[in-house]
Amino acid sequence: MTSHSRADDSGDRPFRSGFVSFVGRPNVGKSTLTNALVGEKVAITSSKPQTTRRAIRGIVNRPDAQLVIVDTPGVHRPRTLLGERLNAVVEETLASVDVIGMCFPADEKVGPGDRFIVERIEGAPRAKKVAIVTKTDTASRTAVAEQLLAVSALRDWDAIIPISAAKGRQLDDLVDELVKLLPESPQLYPTGQLTDEATIDRIAEFVREAVLEEAREELPHSLAVTVDDMVEREDKDLVEIYANLFVERDSQKAIVIGRGGARLKQIGADARAQIEGLLGRKVFLSIHVKVAKDWQSDPKQLGRLGF
Repeated sequence: MTSHSRADDSGDRPFRSGFVSFVGRPNVGKSTLTNALVGEKVAITSSKPQTTRRAIRGIVNRPDAQLVIVDTPGVHRPRTLLGERLNAVVEETLASVDVIGMCFPADEKVGPGDRFIVERIEGAPRAKKVAIVTKTDTASRTAVAEQLLAVSALRDWDAIIPISAAKGRQLDDLVDELVKLLPESPQLYPTGQLTDEATIDRIAEFVREAVLEEAREELPHSLAVTVDDMVEREDKDLVEIYANLFVERDSQKAIVIGRGGARLKQIGADARAQIEGLLGRKVFLSIHVKVAKDWQSDPKQLGRLGF
């Protein structure tokens, strides 16, 4: 799925543009959906909850509209200062967007976590509310139909759309519905721009994603990545990148490095492949693993790590 622009059949329809935010419990497919709509990887994905930590903007350009997607962290009941700050990011985002798309996976029953979020989005009265039943490829038709009924009973939605981001099913229908709910407005970003994420932040996220995939025993919360330096080597047609990977305890450092440094080497290889795709250049990647004790609950350290 690379593009959601269609032949220009907009005729005299007014141009619409605005902000849409996808919300839902952690790991309901928000980042996968964002990437599928944008047609490029702008949000990292992982099977771990709490993968997304910032409001990442992806941009969908169509002849008649520009849809700016704000991919927020999953809403959850916080246990650390980091958790509180992630929830604050969600609150701020929801207060300012035009449409909120709440995601419900087709293969999981509606539960208290969903009801908690439905209550939260009622606190953003200016936004239109759309329900998106995700991962329809993982459930039977009957299960999808039951989920649509369960979701429609939660509140009076402006639209309810079943989709599969992984299979590219009904994504154009979803974009059509979202566009209808946007205000009439000139475009907000230049045509062709797909994200406003800084390259250095995307590189740090690719490193963090590689760690999440490799260090399966570890909690994603305790990982943070910063990029110290990027050096363009003219003599070698190479970009040198120096990154720091922060964990909270020595035991976690050992897990990330692995026996004889094997896991860290694999993490570096996985991240480098993604970064080379982004930069279109050969990359030398150095990852330094550091312990920042209990950084998730330390305001000073959180600030230094960009939260």
